[in-house]
Formats: sequence, C-alpha cells, structure tokens
Amino acid sequence: MPEVRRSSRLKIIAAGSVTALAFTLQACVPAGGGGGLASTGESATPATISQADKAEGAKAHPQLVAEFGGKVTGPQAAYVENVGKTIAVQSGLGNARSDFTVTLLNSPVNNAFAIPGGYVYVTRQLTALMNNEAQLAAVLGHEVGHVAARHSAKRQEAASRNQLLGALGSILSGVLLGDNAFGRLGQQVFSQGSQLLTLKYSRSQELEADDLGIAYLKRAGYDPRAMANVLESLARQNALDAQLRGTTNQVPEWASTHPDPASRVRDALATAGSGAAGITNRDGFLANVDGLLYGDDPKQGIIDGSDFVHPVLRFAFEAPNGFYMVNGTRAVSINGQSGKAQFSSGDLSGGMDQYIKNVFAGLTDSNQTRITPASIERTTVNGIPAAYSVARVQTSNGQVDVTVFAYDFGGGKAYHFVTITQAGQAGVFNPMFKSFHRISAEQAGNIKPRVLDVVTVKPGDTVQSLARQMAYTNGQLERFLVLNALQADSTLQAGQKVKIIRY
Repeated sequence: MPEVRRSSRLKIIAAGSVTALAFTLQACVPAGGGGGLASTGESATPATISQADKAEGAKAHPQLVAEFGGKVTGPQAAYVENVGKTIAVQSGLGNARSDFTVTLLNSPVNNAFAIPGGYVYVTRQLTALMNNEAQLAAVLGHEVGHVAARHSAKRQEAASRNQLLGALGSILSGVLLGDNAFGRLGQQVFSQGSQLLTLKYSRSQELEADDLGIAYLKRAGYDPRAMANVLESLARQNALDAQLRGTTNQVPEWASTHPDPASRVRDALATAGSGAAGITNRDGFLANVDGLLYGDDPKQGIIDGSDFVHPVLRFAFEAPNGFYMVNGTRAVSINGQSGKAQFSSGDLSGGMDQYIKNVFAGLTDSNQTRITPASIERTTVNGIPAAYSVARVQTSNGQVDVTVFAYDFGGGKAYHFVTITQAGQAGVFNPMFKSFHRISAEQAGNIKPRVLDVVTVKPGDTVQSLARQMAYTNGQLERFLVLNALQADSTLQAGQKVKIIRY
C-alpha cells in the first residue's frame, strides 16, 4: 500500500478548505494492548481487540468512509460484510464476527485497507475486479491479517507517533512525482481527495498478511490459490491503467508495499501449496456483484478520457493532452510529465482577489515561508468571471511556478486550479484553464454511470465479440480480458458467466 510522502522543500497546504482531511495513514495507531498472532495465524489463547484500538478505529471510521466516497449499502454491501466477517472468524480473535466492521466503499480506486479496532474496507472497484468469492475472502483476509498481527501498532511504535489521521486542511501534500523533467522533487503529489493513500507496511508485514490471509482461506474451506489469483489480476489491471494513461507501470494501490506483484504471486502460490483446492463460489459471487457501480460515481463527477464532467455541480473541464486525472471526493488531480495540478473548490466571501490570496497564503515551504504572488490578473472564461496569479518558488531542485486560477461560479462558490510546473512553463495548463465551463441541465442529465453487468455466454460468443460491448471508446478488449481474468486466446463456453461494463 502506498505511502504519502512529503516534499522536503515545498509543502502545499490548501486555504479555504479547513475541513478537508489528508489521511497519512502510513503509521496507523493502536493505542494499547491486544495480542498478536503468529505468522501461521495460530495462538494459544484467542486474542482480542483492545478497547483502546476500538476507540481509535471508531473515531477514524466516519472520516475514512467520507474520504472514500461514502459506503455502499444494500444487498451487495451485506454480502461483502458477511464474507469479511466469516474470514475474520478464522483469525482466532475473540468475538471476531461482532468485533469486525467490514465496509464496502463507494470508490473508483482499486484499494483495500484496515485500521485499528477491527475496521476493514474494500472498494467497489476492487471488488468488481475479482472473479469469485474466494478472491474477495483473500483480500479481506489479508486486511484481517494486518489487524490480527497488529502491524499498525508495530509501525506506530517504530515511528514513535500517536496519530491516526494527517493534518486538517491539507489538499496538496507534495510537489512532483519521481524522476522526470522536475528532478527529485517528491514522490507524492496532490494526494488529498485522490483516495490513493492508506497504510504503509514493511515488506515482511505485507508478506505475513498474505500468509495469514491464505491460512484463513484454508480454514474457511476456500481455495487458497485465490490470493495469488487476485494479486495477478491487480498487477494486470495496474499495467493496463498505465498503458491507457501513457505512464510508467507503477505499483497498484492495494498490495503495493515493497514486494513486487510478480514475486507476491509466486510466494502466494507456494504458500497455498501444489495440491491446493477449495471453494471458489464463482456463481454466487457474480450474482452478488451484478449491477455494482463501476468507475466514477456521477455524484462525485465523471472522468471520461481527458474530460471531467460534474453533472450535479454542473461544470466541466478538459485536461491537457498527455495528462491523466484521478477523481476524489473533494478534489481532482491532474498529472503529467510537464506539470501537476489539482482542481478544488472553496467559499467565496471576500472577492476573487482575496480568494486567490487565501489560497496562496496556505502554500508554504519547509521553512513556513508564505508564497506571495506578484500580481493578480482578471479575466473571463466562457462567461465566468475568473482571476489568476503565478508565483515563482525556489526549491532545492530549481525554480518552479505555482499558479492559482480561480472562477467565480456564483452563489458564493468558487472553483480553482493549483498547478506546479517548471519555471516558465505554466502555460502548459492554459488550455485546461480556458476549458472550464458550465453545462446545461440537459447535458447533465445525459451523464450515465457505468455498471457491472454479469451476462451468460451464448453459442458463438467470443472474447472479441463480448469486448465490443464494453462501455469504453478505447481498450475494450484489454479491459474485458483483465476484468474477467482471461487471455486473448481464451475460449468461452456457452453458459459461462462473464462481466461486461455497460452504461
């Protein structure tokens, strides 16, 4: 799982959004006891979840649920909860079924995580990627393993921290990604609202959680090979996402800490054993995920290629060529080789000049020096009053330009971009700034969510013919194959169930 890392020189913190939470959960805290289990999952006496852990988890739970788009309710969520509690029982923790809280999150990101107190989460997007109940049990079992082994407590003790959530008000928690034209200016950009965050565990802890999850699968009668299968699907999905974005193949959000996906697949298969077998319950799983929302929830805005459209708030904009977006509950991140940006909102109470000054006032460097723009310019974009300003900032790797471009949307509401580029290159985002516009009620009404549709293969159906039904204009075949854990030369049998994404 990915770590939220902060730049050593330029720390971006948003103004006008003091209720936002940036979850830097690399060192989740259990404050108190609770026995750990051995790597085999065995314990002489059943351990329990401490009251201190329960209190910490209960405090963080509603904020985490909100950060990840809220929780899914109804039969689909009840099914996931039942599978999660069934696998939690295998951990040996006392009262596991009643002590664990299992939540299906309304998030378009492939992710699963756990926090102290027996709180386990999986997103609907990751659930949709799975192909049977054993795989769902494997992912949830991995997270239960982190709780049972008290990995959060051990990471907490190593870090000597006592904090479950990051600082209030943080929207931009770094500067730039990786080794590119900007040099080494940070590893994580604009994490707030992107949902690309959770816990940071060590290599050995991740592998131990895999082993524990596999042990739980065996005890529950599931096919223990499911852990390797879901890890492989995640690796394939991650590679496909990178291909579609035109970016390097980075590690997926879930199962990302240290061990590379290929080695984890091999290790998981070895742990499962050569003669492994067990229940998969593929048909039951598919019946329960049929109709699950897939991708972005229109209530949170939709990314469609280079376009972002929010049918509820009634606006849209377009990312520049070569950039990709990640949608969050309160912000949209825009990422590319030549710059990084984030789109967010705030209350407009003192005029546009003051709004922009407030945003800049919240941008601080490592010495808490305020970033002050030279001037603020006024303009109009597609009939919307707007203002912008650029500030040049010296970092340890050279100069960068930080731009704030804001729009007066009326009714005391403003939206703004904050961008970071190499000095003199701020214009790379001009097309995006100029693309911001209102959409009509009719246009908003035409935005439809994508859903997962489980269909029965008919005689003559092929992977190619079914892939053409996927609700995408690009990568139809590749998306279909990864979604169903199939290969291009796979032969489908009449009566077989497969997943298709439709509007």
